[in-house]
Amino acid sequence: MTVTVAPYRAVDEATVALDAAYDRIAAADRPEVFLSLLTREEAHDALAASFSRPTGPLTGMLVAVKDNIDVLGFDTTAGCPGFRYTTEEDAASVAALRAAGATVIGKTNLDQFATGLVGTRSPYGAVRDARVPERISGGSSSGSAVAVALDFVDASLGTDTAGSGRIPAGLQGLTGIKPTLGVVSTKGVVPACASYDCVTVFARQTATAEEVMAVLATTGDRDGGADVRFAAPATPVVGVPAELPELSGSWRAAFRSAVAALRDAGCEMRTINLAPALDAAKMLYESPVVAERAEAVGAFVASATPEDAVDPTVGGIVTAADRFTGAEVLAARRDLDRRRADILRSWADLDAVLIPTAPFHPTIAEVAADPVGVNAAMGTYTNFCNLFDLCGIAVPWTTVPDGGRGDAIPAQFGVTVLSRAFGDAVAADIAARLADTAPEPAPEPAPGVWVRSATVEYTSLVVVGAHLRGQPLNFQLTDIGAVFAGHVTTSPDYRLFALDTVPPKPGMTGPVTDGGASIAGEEWLVSPAGLARFLDQLPAPMALGAVTLSDGRQVIGFTCQPGAVAGATEITASGGWRNHLAATV
Repeated sequence: MTVTVAPYRAVDEATVALDAAYDRIAAADRPEVFLSLLTREEAHDALAASFSRPTGPLTGMLVAVKDNIDVLGFDTTAGCPGFRYTTEEDAASVAALRAAGATVIGKTNLDQFATGLVGTRSPYGAVRDARVPERISGGSSSGSAVAVALDFVDASLGTDTAGSGRIPAGLQGLTGIKPTLGVVSTKGVVPACASYDCVTVFARQTATAEEVMAVLATTGDRDGGADVRFAAPATPVVGVPAELPELSGSWRAAFRSAVAALRDAGCEMRTINLAPALDAAKMLYESPVVAERAEAVGAFVASATPEDAVDPTVGGIVTAADRFTGAEVLAARRDLDRRRADILRSWADLDAVLIPTAPFHPTIAEVAADPVGVNAAMGTYTNFCNLFDLCGIAVPWTTVPDGGRGDAIPAQFGVTVLSRAFGDAVAADIAARLADTAPEPAPEPAPGVWVRSATVEYTSLVVVGAHLRGQPLNFQLTDIGAVFAGHVTTSPDYRLFALDTVPPKPGMTGPVTDGGASIAGEEWLVSPAGLARFLDQLPAPMALGAVTLSDGRQVIGFTCQPGAVAGATEITASGGWRNHLAATV
């Protein structure tokens, strides 16, 4: 059966939005942003085609794609003219977007072969900052970020190995979601460092980024198993670096204000030593781990001619990566595994880590004067993330009066919330608290938990009493990473009793053949491991068993044996615990 859902935009609104976008592209005079772009007429045809099919959640959305990701109908260059090839199919991520209704209007510029964090390493030209053209845009997903920042598209795809889905977001005042490795398929992506590559999303609003990621997350093949958490606990514990290398005074003050805002929003802020992580991050480029760069495009770069237009800085990195032996690579991987385990062990009590997204915002001239040094410094707070299998969401925070290197040109300051693998929803929840308290207009909180779309296991758990939201035992759900999924009612054959416990709670029995009613409750999603932890702390006489809902589903829920409610006051007629509490006030 074909299912039609509400589109991102209605057809008339989408047509107007498309024309407005092409008007902005023409007026902006930013030829460095797109490496290939549909004509206005072609874009209208593509948009019309998307509406000719059953609508999906992204129908009417305009999207741009980084040019190291295959898109049928466009060549792929990876930012290198001599590397150009014509693809025969969409990358898995792009196919999912199109199936959901999105219209891809163009491919965007990048640091060549996704090797860089500055956005200037392209023979097609440096991608300039959306507001201050003298500054860099950030890379490697430079064109994708600026296409969104200049309102050419609603959202865009980038990639991230060392920070390329976060640095441009931070510098351009966008939300950038970097998911857990493997949650989004990298099939059809030109590899940079295949073990650590992932597809990312840029959008002006967090809600839009979440909508896109919900679609992308259906393409991955990694099962999170026991590691999945669907929400942050009520009082998240957030690590904050004791030292902030590379940050100037104004940028430090901006970061401290974000820390204070999270504390005021109910997070427990805990100082951590980030130095071991920053030291391990150097392995991405300064150890045999970098050999994957040579594996990806080394053969092409080694045989390239001047006409192929290999960027000299990128070429130097790739060819140097070919010097390591297999034994050296294996030893470096073992060293990295040890470092990762040690650092994550030291973070065991943390739900997330808050860091600056970028340490400063350099000018294009500064990068030209020191292309390797500035690029390395830009990755101070991003290079370790994929090495440690972390997920993250970069969000804008405030405007600072300078770029962090002594100039007097205002710049955008953003922060990133990191969490462990499959803690994507935890990071999103904590970032949403920042959006609520931002000193300037910020993206609205995430509308849901896109990780539900991923290839992860979860269980529906129905609660009817003290574990409801706002009730005294709700923390037992949030502490295990469970997330509220909606209001439900049972089938009309359950009875409810007020138990004499501390705190007060009801006991539900059934199904019964006589005297039953539909009981109101809440559905929560929880991982198998979280459910096991929840069972461990479940006091008698409460138990979990099969509960039939009014929609016919059978899910896990709270039940009591009939003997456990002997002598208790029956409150079935109230229809639910909240109604009973309201009637007894």
